[in-house]
Amino acid sequence: MKRICLILVFLFCSYFSEAQPGKIDIAIADTLYSKILNEKRPLRIYVPESQSFGIYTQKNNEYPVLFLLDAEWHFLFTAGMIHQLSSINGNTICPEMIIVGIDNIDRARDFTPSFDPQFATSGGYDKFISFIEKELIPYINSAYRVKPYRILMGHSLGGLAVIKTLLQHKELFNAYIALDPSMWWQNQSFLKESEIILVDRQFTDRTLFLGLANSMEKGMDTVQVKRDNQRSTLHIRSALEFSKYLSRNKNNQLKFKFNYYENETHASLPLIGTYDALHFLFSFYNLPLTYKDYADTSMNLVYKIENHYKSISHRMGYIVSPPELTIYSLASTALMKNEYSKAKYLFELNIKNYPDSFNAYDSYGDYLLAVKDEKNAFIMFSKALSIMENAATREKLVKLSGNVKNF
Repeated sequence: MKRICLILVFLFCSYFSEAQPGKIDIAIADTLYSKILNEKRPLRIYVPESQSFGIYTQKNNEYPVLFLLDAEWHFLFTAGMIHQLSSINGNTICPEMIIVGIDNIDRARDFTPSFDPQFATSGGYDKFISFIEKELIPYINSAYRVKPYRILMGHSLGGLAVIKTLLQHKELFNAYIALDPSMWWQNQSFLKESEIILVDRQFTDRTLFLGLANSMEKGMDTVQVKRDNQRSTLHIRSALEFSKYLSRNKNNQLKFKFNYYENETHASLPLIGTYDALHFLFSFYNLPLTYKDYADTSMNLVYKIENHYKSISHRMGYIVSPPELTIYSLASTALMKNEYSKAKYLFELNIKNYPDSFNAYDSYGDYLLAVKDEKNAFIMFSKALSIMENAATREKLVKLSGNVKNF
């Protein structure tokens, strides 16, 4: 009953955010006709705000992609969470991401690896993953600006599909999030198969977060439940058994984390599980800085930030530049302190990393004015205005225009 209520809340929230006048939509409603599935698939696409507005606008920003199953239930909180955790607020936990939410048509069909008589349409996973590989991923790559880093996330039967994809199609995604997966499927047939695969195959550069809810009867614990044989405990027993297989096979190079949530139910787990999963998948992403770092007048902080983002780039498989706002803030502080060499280096770093940014040229123009280089300041303000009109920058340019002849 709790699960039904939660689903109704999610569906209401989804309708309210998309249908009410005057509301700001967080999703692009998209569709893709699948020849493989012979049906039109509804999609919900979240694109980070940094691509769409502000003086830090980047026309050509590209993002990693999270593919989300059961989107009608999990899209809203996932988008909000990633928006918050990727904000440039001094504690960035994960990168900005595009979210591709896949709404359901027949989840029992799409997420299950084999036919079970209890589910009339079950066993369609192979076609579904073929749709994702051959139709959906190519479409997203062509229609949106993406980086070559992908995550697959699913809950319950969706979690089963995530595990199946990791074990048999590991090349499709870099990271996998399986929340309370239904490893009990068809008398644990796939669970038994997974034990063999984890021994035989390598999963280098692949990451898995496995979250498990407490679905036991009161009075039981995870030790007791492993010895139980009732059908009511089959779900949690199967997932615990799978976690044991993961721990036994550390030589297969799979980086994984298993979290058991004693105080969460099957329905409540996705919210906190997603939060913990993002922290785990991107444990390398955040750079905690101290007051001592900021107080250092040398170039040490600059080099520390650059080296950190080189390390991130290595882990992600593509170049990740330090956030423009972070570098701009450091450069502006250095300029106020008359640390001109440091300020120059930082302002030029933003121009190098963000050549489409209005702010990168405008702020460098301010630095050039401070060091009395009016000629090049005029050039920088002109370049900024060619990207975006701005009254304050236009005023600075007008003030300099009287000296144009000297330039």
